[in-house]
Amino acid sequence: MSAHIAKEMGRKARAASRLLASASPSAKNLFLQNLARLLMDHRKDILAVNAKDVEKARELGLDGPRLNRLTLTPAIVEDMHKACLEVAEMPDPIGAMERQWQRPNGLLVGRMRVPLGVIAMIYEARPNVTVDAAILCLKAGNAVILRGGREALNSNRYLASLLQQALSDAGLPADAAQLVQSTDHALVTELCHLDEDIDVIIPRGGEGLVRAVTEQATMPVLKHYKGVCHAFVDASADLNMALDIVYNGKVQRPGVCNALECLLVHEDVAAAFLPMVADRLGQAGVEFRACPRSLPLLGATARPQEEGDLGMEFHDLILSVCVVKDLDEALTHIARYNSNHTDVIVTNDYAHAQRFVREADASMVGVNVSTRFNDGGQLGLGAEIGISTSKLHAYGPMGVLELTTTKFVVLGQGQVRQ
Repeated sequence: MSAHIAKEMGRKARAASRLLASASPSAKNLFLQNLARLLMDHRKDILAVNAKDVEKARELGLDGPRLNRLTLTPAIVEDMHKACLEVAEMPDPIGAMERQWQRPNGLLVGRMRVPLGVIAMIYEARPNVTVDAAILCLKAGNAVILRGGREALNSNRYLASLLQQALSDAGLPADAAQLVQSTDHALVTELCHLDEDIDVIIPRGGEGLVRAVTEQATMPVLKHYKGVCHAFVDASADLNMALDIVYNGKVQRPGVCNALECLLVHEDVAAAFLPMVADRLGQAGVEFRACPRSLPLLGATARPQEEGDLGMEFHDLILSVCVVKDLDEALTHIARYNSNHTDVIVTNDYAHAQRFVREADASMVGVNVSTRFNDGGQLGLGAEIGISTSKLHAYGPMGVLELTTTKFVVLGQGQVRQ
């Protein structure tokens, strides 16, 4: 049964993708404007349906970080509304000729921006991803199959109904955005095998989900892997600035992938800086997993660090802390334990900043900035479908442009190959 459902969804998505690929920019923008209006008109219903999902998840013992990601608030609904309007204002990439050059035989060769085709999005917890993923895929001319977590099923169903209404009202095929209505894991397996109908699959969630989809998929996978984010406070850093950056990275929203998980501090400033960290972050409830050099400087909420604490995505008010000798040791630590997500340096040394930017291998590298800025909306993409921690074909937050590719276009006057 699951194989039949998946195949039918894939067939409908493929047919819809052909229509969407040739849709006018004005039709796609009308869809986005319709959806923005529907989200505002139905925001009370959206929140009411989501509240039932949250209550059920709480009764089933869902942990705090996942409950946080599951919960929709008026501010999150407003963010979805704004994202629709921001994406509508963006230039439509489809059909744009990015480069052209002429060959000696007179052929004019160019590269045209085109949709990927059909995208399957497998994600957990966050129902706002239903909207964010769909608006980006559809703006880029792709059809999308959405499979959210079982804990958000009712929220996702309601949001998907608004997506399809907005598409129909804009004269676009409703099948361009389909939600998997079943929570059967066998259906996810079937989707992973539909390489004739699905061009790309994007898993967004815990490490287990990403690994499972990657192992089963017979089509390319864009991985949104775990976020083990580092901040290195250099010897030249403004310590008050560093404290604000570390606090924001860890405390503002600890359950998300761009939250700070490991703090590295230059040994020259550790004695001055770490008590500041202990005071401010400790008062916010942060527990420190401290290396031997940092342990006596971090107060009552510190405990000795274990090997498993390094490279760990805690999704909680827990922070690994290490004192390092210099920039070399910081970069070596990051290379060993990061997940290619986000790494930042706090420094007033220009040479160190430039070296960190060149050598830290992450989808976003920052200087004197919080890790929390690795986000499509914050970086000007309107929204994001995920943060790719693989390097093909996108690295970092994926917006409209990252959900397209290019094809060669060759214009001639009757040339034949000799």
